[in-house]
Amino acid sequence: MEVYLLWHTHVDDRLEGGEDVKLIGVYSSIDEANAAIERKGTSEGFMNHMDGFEISTYTLDKDSWSEGFVMQ
Repeated sequence: MEVYLLWHTHVDDRLEGGEDVKLIGVYSSIDEANAAIERKGTSEGFMNHMDGFEISTYTLDKDSWSEGFVMQ
């Protein structure tokens, strides 16, 4: 089963790394995720940065990271 993650990112030079990334929500369908964009698009901040929305899919009950990691 897949779910849909709605992210919003905008550039803010006042922040470390220069980006502000928000996970808006996790939705059961692409239509629900798009409806959330419509709702948020009328809110302060979001309405001026509509290009910052991104929907990504995520498969439930499946490892998303298949390797280890190295610390330096």
